Amino acid sequence: MNRIKCIGVLTSGGDAPGMNPAIRAVTRAAIANGFRVKGIYRGYEGLIHNEIKEFTTESVSGIIGRGGTILKTARSKDFMTPEGRQQAYDNMVAAGIDALVVIGGNGSLTGARLFAAEFDVPCIGLPGTIDNDLNGTDLTIGYDTSLNTIMDCVDKIRDTANSHERIFFIEVMGRDAGFLAQNSAIAAGAEAAIIPEEVTHVDQLAQFIGRGIRKSKSSSIVIVSESPKCGAMYYAERVRKEYPQYDVRVSILGHLQRGGSPSAGDRILASRLGVGAINALLDGQRNVMVGIKDDEVVYVPFSNAVKSDKPLKRDLITALQVLSM
Repeated sequence: MNRIKCIGVLTSGGDAPGMNPAIRAVTRAAIANGFRVKGIYRGYEGLIHNEIKEFTTESVSGIIGRGGTILKTARSKDFMTPEGRQQAYDNMVAAGIDALVVIGGNGSLTGARLFAAEFDVPCIGLPGTIDNDLNGTDLTIGYDTSLNTIMDCVDKIRDTANSHERIFFIEVMGRDAGFLAQNSAIAAGAEAAIIPEEVTHVDQLAQFIGRGIRKSKSSSIVIVSESPKCGAMYYAERVRKEYPQYDVRVSILGHLQRGGSPSAGDRILASRLGVGAINALLDGQRNVMVGIKDDEVVYVPFSNAVKSDKPLKRDLITALQVLSM
């Protein structure tokens, strides 16, 4: 790996709290090991349009507590084309970048996998997504902060739900994975979580109502994973039609969940994984995601990391049902 002299770092896809600590860790760990670092702005789109800047250790000073990403981020349609990837590679070579560290979610790491295969570029991925849906890692950067944001919002909504004796359907992110909904429901003491993993198994609304809503409670909170067809609005309308005796309200948290200063957990995770990315390159690793498993840093091949259907533990579903009585 002696041929690697300069490392490019970018953030791609949806932003996540903790991306800045990850950029900081990658930059400083790289410089500490004798590499030059170049920051690539606006993800793959910025690589295509040559938005590249030399980074020093001062470039990342004071960013560990900032939300979002100083490198900005974007979703790039052009990078999905062979011509776009060729332009990105040409710009990378012209900038003297020998390896890439990509911080992002499923789509970002899928792009890195394809780019690495086409141009034989060493790519290291860091799991930056609030959805926690990448395989091979127990946690993703941004998940803990988002979970705490949702919990704080639900705590506040509970106050008004209790005051008016209402059912609140609160929609959170996680269209294809229910980790945010399920765990925020447990953390906030919600009565139910409606998640994509259970959609085909049971009628989750009927199950919730059937458990005896309001036998001992004056209000109920239901956390719903976002969905174009079966989100919080869908379930609220069903209640109005099928159970008109209940007063229903909807709160969609939206991009509120992506913002805010990263939690201590996300800062530590991002820092460990950022250092792990540079160690991976030093060890001759390539085309892997750096994850955390049983509190140990691990390297996961891209092909394993981006495969669908990271399992959600069934005991979480059981625990919520027991605790929401």
